[in-house]
Amino acid sequence: MTLNRRQFIGTSAAMATVLSAPMVKAQGKPRVVVVGGGAGGATAARYLAKDSKGGIDVTLVEPTRKYYTCFFSNLYLGGFKEIEDIGHTYGGLAAGGVNVVHDWAVGVDRAAKTVSLAGGVSVPYDKLILSPGIDFVDGAVDGWGLSAQNAMPHAYKAGSQSELLKAQLQAMPEGGVFAMVAPPNPYRCPPGPYERVSMVAHFLKQNNPTAKIIVADPKPKFSKMSLFQEGWANHYEGMVDWIGEDFGGGNVSVDPAAMTVTIDGEETKVDVCNVIPAMKAGRIAELAGVTDGNWAPVNAADMSTKADADVYVLGDAASQGDMPKSGYSANSQAKVCANAVRGALTGSKVFPAKFANTCWSLIASNDGVKVGATYEATPEKIAKVDGFISQTGESADLRKATYEESEGWYTGITTDMLG
Repeated sequence: MTLNRRQFIGTSAAMATVLSAPMVKAQGKPRVVVVGGGAGGATAARYLAKDSKGGIDVTLVEPTRKYYTCFFSNLYLGGFKEIEDIGHTYGGLAAGGVNVVHDWAVGVDRAAKTVSLAGGVSVPYDKLILSPGIDFVDGAVDGWGLSAQNAMPHAYKAGSQSELLKAQLQAMPEGGVFAMVAPPNPYRCPPGPYERVSMVAHFLKQNNPTAKIIVADPKPKFSKMSLFQEGWANHYEGMVDWIGEDFGGGNVSVDPAAMTVTIDGEETKVDVCNVIPAMKAGRIAELAGVTDGNWAPVNAADMSTKADADVYVLGDAASQGDMPKSGYSANSQAKVCANAVRGALTGSKVFPAKFANTCWSLIASNDGVKVGATYEATPEKIAKVDGFISQTGESADLRKATYEESEGWYTGITTDMLG
């Protein structure tokens, strides 16, 4: 069954903020601070507030007032969605008892158990949940940095970057060249770059059919590779040129001023260049001292960090084992974490950790594919139990049903996250 999409609109007047340590302490409740309002953080905050029935003081720190989902942002590029379709506010969380603070978390004092905000406030916690998503590794792509993101967008944090890349696509000259620099493993949403190639190809086929797409990839293979390549051959024949590791896809530099991409010594003039660099955990995880370099190692049973049992890391930022970095994964991990944190603070029942993930991708109109698995917590990691994946050669009816399933999931997960 396909569910209808719903939007949840909140006003700033509905949002309560906890900005004073004495006020919080006077309530006599255990305090949880959640940093990051995406699929992991928003879900954890909502479940803690809902399931504790007000017994835990939950504060969500999130700088943006509107959250744009990275999942489905490629469908916006392809023309299947409007930007408003992937934008969501935090009013539902506030109405559900979460104290929503719109500010940047800029530091963590684990000894004092406080989170420092850019506005100058220090927020105390008994348990801290970090779900900051990703940042980019400096110097990962020769010639590219954040100062070049307007010329060569990454669009891997949805919102303004998505709108910029869409505008650049729309402005491409007839017969122009779109280039993508794909990221090395591990990174957010393994099928994401290749769904993006599909959606860009879909847009160009309709609006600029003689345009070309070049993909420089440092990997020898990628998620759902046979499914995407089948789809590109069926829907966009001759448009997509994927250059993998074996053909120099990892030897890449860019010149944003000249709008050139050099792959294994061969320079190409391009009209649009989407650079998706190597990734690491969001900055606040590093500032909290819970990363091992790029990612935050966690315990599979409850998502607590290896560095501090009172600090938890969810979603893309976590190094947890076999689960991919995806919105579905973050949402699944958040429920396990919220149950464990509530149990630790209130003595409520803690259930054994079980995890699941599915990643849907749209290749063309009504041509959806998916991959997924279930997982369990082991002493070493989150371990895969079993999995599934779409097959090449599937019927058009099955592919359409898979796409409709993804639409229902989107409505379900955004409601589950944000109320």
